[in-house]
Amino acid sequence: MNKQEIEAAIPHREPMLLLDRIVSQDGDNIVCEKTFGDDEFFVQGHFPGDPIVPGVIQCECCLQAGAVLLQKQLQDEQGSVPVATRMDSVKFKRMVRPGDTVQIHVELKESVSNAYFLTGKMLLDGKPAMRLDFACSITRTAKEASV
Repeated sequence: MNKQEIEAAIPHREPMLLLDRIVSQDGDNIVCEKTFGDDEFFVQGHFPGDPIVPGVIQCECCLQAGAVLLQKQLQDEQGSVPVATRMDSVKFKRMVRPGDTVQIHVELKESVSNAYFLTGKMLLDGKPAMRLDFACSITRTAKEASV
């Protein structure tokens, strides 16, 4: 899946679209890739001379991959999007820098009503860079809610 197909699945756009491509997707799992450039807005001041990708951006990569994964579950619910409601057990194991290409793995662990519980991890050179557990709920977009 390329960037245009990702944009059709989730509402994120540049500069906050943090997935470059979908490597694979099946039922409860998705694998995405992202190559971080040295011109990304979030590394400009984090940190000058020795930039690293902020942890919150790494988390957001997993959340966006989870949103793409859940989008298949929402095909019958036009105007609905998954929204993050919780992040737990966030762990950072390796620094991610501009120029790095990471693989983002997200697995849907459980769903209860409109709540979805997922686990995400980011790999750098095949080794864990970060992981987190997170939850999403399904909500109507502001545009759809006002109709």
